Amino acid sequence: MSKRCYYEVLGVERTSSDGELKSAYRKLAMQCHPDRNPGDDTAEARFKEANEAYDILKDVDKRAAYDHHGHAAFENGRGGAGAQGFGFSGSFTDVFDDLFGDIMGGGRGGRRAARGADLRYDMQITLEEAFTGRKSELRVPSAVVCEACGGTGGEPGS
Repeated sequence: MSKRCYYEVLGVERTSSDGELKSAYRKLAMQCHPDRNPGDDTAEARFKEANEAYDILKDVDKRAAYDHHGHAAFENGRGGAGAQGFGFSGSFTDVFDDLFGDIMGGGRGGRRAARGADLRYDMQITLEEAFTGRKSELRVPSAVVCEACGGTGGEPGS
């Protein structure tokens, strides 16, 4: 069985912009996601196909290779993972990032890490707090103490 054209899978033209590709992928992924279609093998197959297509077309180098060589660029170990690297369970985090990364401030793609992104604090919360939200104040120790306030954050003399 031969593979369908990745552009056809996503329903876009070869000249589509990155934004158009992403929009078409998100729409198709939401529509065919296995959680939205439990027990529907056809929807799951379409979801995997869309995931594979978008994974190739979202990357500038992979897209150029695909445009030049078609599916042959990714067969027999050439040019990347090929079809064997695209499974639902193996790429769920990529799918999640692609669908919701921009909304939640995540995503990848050459962005620089925000200042403080390497800071980590483990906090235990209940399921209800996770659902409804929780506000907590954290004290983050600083390696440098302000000379004016002595590290208190207050105005001098207060």
